[in-house]
Amino acid sequence: MPWRETSVMEERLRFVARLLEGEGMSEVCRDFGISRKTGYKIFNRYKDDGLEVLTDRSRRPVRYANQLPDPVEAMIVRLKKEKPHWGARKIRGLLVRKLAGDVRIPARSTVHAVLDRHGLVNEARKRNRANKAVGTALSDATGANDLWCADFKGEFKLGNGRYCYPLTVTDQATRYLLACEAFESTREQAVLEARDYAKCRTSFA
Repeated sequence: MPWRETSVMEERLRFVARLLEGEGMSEVCRDFGISRKTGYKIFNRYKDDGLEVLTDRSRRPVRYANQLPDPVEAMIVRLKKEKPHWGARKIRGLLVRKLAGDVRIPARSTVHAVLDRHGLVNEARKRNRANKAVGTALSDATGANDLWCADFKGEFKLGNGRYCYPLTVTDQATRYLLACEAFESTREQAVLEARDYAKCRTSFA
């Protein structure tokens, strides 16, 4: 297969990315110098098994948490060079759209780490991150209802493509779970309503 010698894995990733962007199979195969049969074989393997099949078989397993597969890291660097004013959040959003949710997308912090490693992070942004505010310690809670804690437990994607943000309200002293709600966003109003609901529950307990 006449891939360019620079990186077979990167070429496969670029091949799949162009198809995901809506280009026709015939045109993309012609540009990469491969047959349509080979093109469909690669694309179908990608759709069935995700990004892992774009790497050579028997290679090291795919790893995340600041250690990405080479094709993903190369794609992050390429996207940043195409969009030099974009930060990690927008680059990650572009990855989500280009890879169509078929592979695990790295966290924004991981994307930032990749950009930083390649010298693509603006120095002003680095300083802003270094000056990030530090939270204060919680007050002492010796008895029930002295202190409540509201906390979003991350986020996850639902089957319909929308995100869910689970919120818990707990009593600091007893660790009793007062409320557990699923929200579509982290807006303040929803948190206040969950707090009021927890108050109602405890008042009738």
